[in-house]
Amino acid sequence: MAFPYKHVLLIGATAGIGKGMADLLIDSGIKITAVGRRQDRINEFIKQHGEAKASGAAFDIADYKKAPQFAAEVMGKFPDVDCLFLNAGIQRKYDLAEFEKVDLDEWNYEMTVNYTSLVALTQAFMPYLKKQRQASIVFTGANLAFVPAATLPNYCASKTALNIFAMCLREQLKVAESRLKIIEILPGPVQTELHEYMGKAGSNVGMPLNDFTKQVMEGLNAGHDQIIVGLILDPTIFNELVDKRRTLFENVASMMRKRAA
Repeated sequence: MAFPYKHVLLIGATAGIGKGMADLLIDSGIKITAVGRRQDRINEFIKQHGEAKASGAAFDIADYKKAPQFAAEVMGKFPDVDCLFLNAGIQRKYDLAEFEKVDLDEWNYEMTVNYTSLVALTQAFMPYLKKQRQASIVFTGANLAFVPAATLPNYCASKTALNIFAMCLREQLKVAESRLKIIEILPGPVQTELHEYMGKAGSNVGMPLNDFTKQVMEGLNAGHDQIIVGLILDPTIFNELVDKRRTLFENVASMMRKRAA
């Protein structure tokens, strides 16, 4: 089973995991509309792949109140988009033992980019995607949504919130018998710009980007709706945790539906 979507709108496609996935998806014969803040990087991406395979749209996802306008403009120009790939994110280290020194504007910006903006984009694009014969929304989450790193409290909280949102969205769409599929990618550390705050050592944190994207593509082609790649913990223990949590979630969802009937 191959990844069935033909035109992916990929948020954060000009750097890091997003760029790696965009390149590989294009190599797989899928058209990409790249979204990022910087028009120059979008132009470079289109030049690299050619206009037949790549297009672009500049948008700062932190300005999430403009998401409906952005969605209308994009879908007006590219009505065949059948997959929204939400990948952008930032990661910052905080010392909670001295939380009084933390800049809350910076703290809230991280949550906005990693979670609130992606929820806003989901809401803005859903009416268009639900009209497609088949469509999907792909979220890039993190292993740390399940087992947080103490030094990255806000990043982990944002990814946990995104994971819960994706799970609930998938469940409610299933009940509504919607054709819209929800896919979640849960990476461990990957060698990207995300870890630049660590200095030179950050570039070597995690698995190589090419190895990561190939494993993700295997999961997408297999039709999985949850793809775990690059674990730094014992895979058996972690996968058991994820599976048990999902089973409990589905049991609670079923119980709530019965009570509401």
